[in-house]
Amino acid sequence: MSFPTLPTVDAVSVPADGLVLDVRESDEWAAGHVEGALHVPMSDFVARFGEVTEAVADGRRAYVMCRVGGRSAQVTQYLVQQGIDAVNVDGGMLAWDGAGRPMVTDNGSQAFVL
Repeated sequence: MSFPTLPTVDAVSVPADGLVLDVRESDEWAAGHVEGALHVPMSDFVARFGEVTEAVADGRRAYVMCRVGGRSAQVTQYLVQQGIDAVNVDGGMLAWDGAGRPMVTDNGSQAFVL
């Protein structure tokens, strides 16, 4: 699957205060995620689209992330089509973890990428 015009950044380029939109499923989120990220699983995305538009209402860029970048590419493409400033995080959570970026869990256990 290729998105030639899809805006993309690598994990190290996501600003510490950036709005990360995590579209992974709940079990993946529970294993480890970016602190402060907005979790809207791709399977719930259309139903919860209002939460996303609210989060970017002030013109913030959404950094869309999944495990490796496939699902987030689809969501990024959709958001861009809706006129939202969104970029796909290339390599997803695996790249985030590989770059040594911090991850957390909701229960305080050791975070990992599922």
